[in-house]
Amino acid sequence: MAVACTPATVDPVPDEPEEKQDPQPEPVVVQGKPRYVWIDASANFYYFANDKAYLAQEVKKIADCGFTDIIVDVRPTEGTVLWKSSVAPEAQRLAAWIGGNYRFVEREASFDYLQAFIDAGHASGLRVHAAINTFVGGYGGYYGLESEGLIFSGKIPADWAATDYTADGLRSSFYEGVKGTVFLNPADDRVQDYVLSLLKELAAYKVDGIVLDRCRYDDTGLQSDFSEISKEKFTSYLGQEPSPWPVFEAGITALPSPVNDLQKKWLAYRVKTIHDFIVKAADAVHGVNPKVKFGVYVGAWYSSYYSSGVNWASPKYLTHQRYSTWADADYHNYGFADHCDYMFLGCYAATASIYGNGEWTMQGFAKQGKTLLMGDTVFAGGPDIGNPEGWQNGGRSAYIPKTVDAIINQADGYFVFDLCHIRMFDYWNAFKKAFEDYTNSLTN
Repeated sequence: MAVACTPATVDPVPDEPEEKQDPQPEPVVVQGKPRYVWIDASANFYYFANDKAYLAQEVKKIADCGFTDIIVDVRPTEGTVLWKSSVAPEAQRLAAWIGGNYRFVEREASFDYLQAFIDAGHASGLRVHAAINTFVGGYGGYYGLESEGLIFSGKIPADWAATDYTADGLRSSFYEGVKGTVFLNPADDRVQDYVLSLLKELAAYKVDGIVLDRCRYDDTGLQSDFSEISKEKFTSYLGQEPSPWPVFEAGITALPSPVNDLQKKWLAYRVKTIHDFIVKAADAVHGVNPKVKFGVYVGAWYSSYYSSGVNWASPKYLTHQRYSTWADADYHNYGFADHCDYMFLGCYAATASIYGNGEWTMQGFAKQGKTLLMGDTVFAGGPDIGNPEGWQNGGRSAYIPKTVDAIINQADGYFVFDLCHIRMFDYWNAFKKAFEDYTNSLTN
């Protein structure tokens, strides 16, 4: 997910002593389908990192607006965390757009960031979900900023990074001069065990749910991951050594035509890798607290999501019958919808593509999601109201009710990315009106 938000000035308020809250809040009663707002860590850090009073004020504003749930990003792409952890270091600074410039926001407060959202959310009648960026380990700096994160500081080993088959040959995603997110290798058992230990910590909090973001392969897509670990595991999957290796040409950015049988098996192996981790993650969360919902965020563009190594559909959905050019007969077996309590589909489309039946329309994404999931889990669909075409400069209040109408009537809920854009473009009243129209329609 991409975020670019410029904040106004907020005066920090001194920390208040931590107060113990009722660990068993009253169940939240919701009229209609749930409405979630995503709260990205970096984009909102300026407001919340040092100001618990403002955090509570903003959370109440979210509730008053008609949202029923918040999803709080507590593991940004740097790999640091925003809860009291014995596994990973807490985030001390995150990079964000401030006043038209990209700079670090320092955290000086010591209050438990996640717990503050839990307390404020439950006090305001909201359900609170924690989201983590999953297979990430650091962020290579842009705009002259130094790189930040666990892999840069040596807190996790450099050889956990994914190996990409670039135009220049095999290369770690952690290299000198890297810009953007450094992805870890999803096939590496050490990486998986590390993330599972984080999820167990999160499940011990009184959150209502846990959502995995970036539970996928590197942003380089089909170029990742061609490490020796992945080769060994693919060999085991095949029952013989793959030849040729790597299975694609260097620097691949799109599938060849035709896709050969070995390449189809490679695509199936990759989605199996993510599927098997999802099973472990769900078990880890529910093993600590069976009442905590477990789910994932994925992009709704299923027809090309093989590039990320993810099959988020139901295993009952026979992918190869619809997408025979790249899916073999085993691909559908690694759909993981049946292991999720809920799912979030990014129905990210332009302002000119809200209604429709196909991919790259919000309504079409939601309709397709219902078909692909086949009732195995419930899902919320949502727009990105800050980045796609037509959304970038704000002034789109009239479009907000249309996004709600187009999505919520096809899905089991609605979510919006991101809170920073609601604040930046002052869409509060637009969402309030949209949700009022929706709930009023339930009684008419």
